[in-house]
Amino acid sequence: MSRDSGPDPKMRDVPIGIHAEGTRQEFDSMGTVEVPADRYWGAQTQRSLVHFSIGTDRMPKEVYHAYGYVKKAAALVNAAAGRLPGWKRDAIVRAAEEAIAGELDDHFPLFVWQTGSGTQSNMNVNEVIANRASQLLGGTLGTQEPVGPNDDVNMGQSSNDSFPTAMHIASVREIEEHLLPQCRELAASIEAKAEEWEEIVKIGRTHLEDAVPLTVGQEWSGYAAQLRACVEEIEHCRDGLLALALGGTAVGTGLNAPKDFSRDVAARIAELTGTPYVTAGNKFMAQGSLDPMVRAHSALRGLAVALMKIANDMRWLASGPRTGFAELVLPQNEPGSSIMPGKVNPTQCEAIVMIAIQVLGDDSAVAFAGSQGNFELNAMRPVIINNFLHSARILADGMEKFREFSVAGTQLNRDRIASYVDESLMLVTALSPTIGYQNAAHIAESALAHDQTLKEAALDSGLVDEKTFDSLVSPLAMVRHGASGA
Repeated sequence: MSRDSGPDPKMRDVPIGIHAEGTRQEFDSMGTVEVPADRYWGAQTQRSLVHFSIGTDRMPKEVYHAYGYVKKAAALVNAAAGRLPGWKRDAIVRAAEEAIAGELDDHFPLFVWQTGSGTQSNMNVNEVIANRASQLLGGTLGTQEPVGPNDDVNMGQSSNDSFPTAMHIASVREIEEHLLPQCRELAASIEAKAEEWEEIVKIGRTHLEDAVPLTVGQEWSGYAAQLRACVEEIEHCRDGLLALALGGTAVGTGLNAPKDFSRDVAARIAELTGTPYVTAGNKFMAQGSLDPMVRAHSALRGLAVALMKIANDMRWLASGPRTGFAELVLPQNEPGSSIMPGKVNPTQCEAIVMIAIQVLGDDSAVAFAGSQGNFELNAMRPVIINNFLHSARILADGMEKFREFSVAGTQLNRDRIASYVDESLMLVTALSPTIGYQNAAHIAESALAHDQTLKEAALDSGLVDEKTFDSLVSPLAMVRHGASGA
C-alpha cells in the first residue's frame, strides 16, 4: 500500500513545540533510539549527540537557516515534478520556513566535530522538518508518517550535494548581510577622516625611521584604499559561491534526482533568497572539492591583513601620551589599567589585531581542510563552514565597533605633528636635486651630530643660502608631487 494512499491530510495551525516529558522512540535503518520527547529530532541526530559530543563547538545556526532554503526549494521542485504530493509539500515548506526564521534553532544541537560530509547535520534538518511537518498534518512523532525524513524531506538530495549548498548559502548571507556592509562603512568613515585631514602635513616613516613628509589625509587614504580593495576581492570570491552543488546527489552524477532538478532547484533558491544562485557547471568539482570556500576565506584573510595594518598604525601613532608618537588621540572608552590611574589604552585597535590573528589561524585550517578532498568528496566540510562563518562574523562585528568607538572619534595632536615636521632631517631630500645626494646626506649627518636644525646645518655647509633653502624645503610643497591620490 502506498505511503500516500487515502485522503489527503489537512495541515493544521499547530504552534511550534512538543509538550511532553521523558523520551520517545525514533528509528532509522539501524534500529530504534530513545530521544528527548520534547525535541523534534530523530534517531540519527541522537546517535550523533552520543558519538560526537566533542568540545563546545556547535554547528552554526546559520547553516541550518540556509538548509531551510534547500529543503523548501527541493520540496517545491519535487512537487512540481509530480514526485511529492501537494499536501506534503505545503507541510515541508511551512517547517522549512520556520527553520529559515530561526524558530527551530533549539532543535539543531549537533557539534561541529562530526562526520566530515555534514551528513548528520543534514539528517538533523531532515528529521526536524519531517517531524514538524508530520505534527502539522496530525501525525504521530517518531513514526515518520505522514512525512519521512529520507523519502520526503531529502527527496532528490544527498548530504554530499546539499551540505555544500547550505555552506554556500550561509556564507553568502553572512557576507552580504554583515561583512560587506561593515567593511564599506568603515572605509567610508576612514575616507571622511582622510578628507578632513588632507592638508595636515606630517612626517612619513619607512623602516620605522623618519622619511619625507606626506599629509595625514594621504596616509589615511591608503587605509581606505586597502579596505576598498578588500571589498572588491570579497565580492569577486563571493560570486564563486553562487554556484550550487545541489542536484549532484551522491557523487555528482545526479542519481535519484529528477530531470533538470539541479537547474530548477538552483533557480528556486535564487528566487527565495533574492540572490542569483545557479547550478554548478561541474558537480564533480563542486562535491569533490571545496575550492570556492577556500578562495572566499582567503579574501577574509586579506581583509584581516589590511585591518591589522590599519589598527597597528593607529595604536602606534597614538602611543603616549608623553613618551610615544602621540600624533593621534583615540577616544577614551574605558580605564586602561587596574593599577595605574588615568591610563587609557588603544583597546579597539588591540581587539582588531586579535581578530586578525584569529582569522589568519582560521584560514590556515580552511586551506588545510580544503586540500583534503578525496576522490568524489571533500569530507572536511564542518570545520570549513564553522571557521568561515566565525571569521566573517568577528570581522564584521569588529569593524563595526572599531569604526564606532575608535575611528569615528579619533582626533589629531596637531602640535605634536607639526613639531615632528619642524624637527625632521629627512626634509633634506628636497635639496638633493640641487646640491646632490652626497652633499645633502652630509648636511643631515652634521645636523644630527651637532644637535642642529636642518636649516642651521644647511646654512653652515655653505652649499645653500637661506632664500634657496626656504624655497626648496617646503613640507607642503613636498607632499604635492603627483603621487596618486595626492
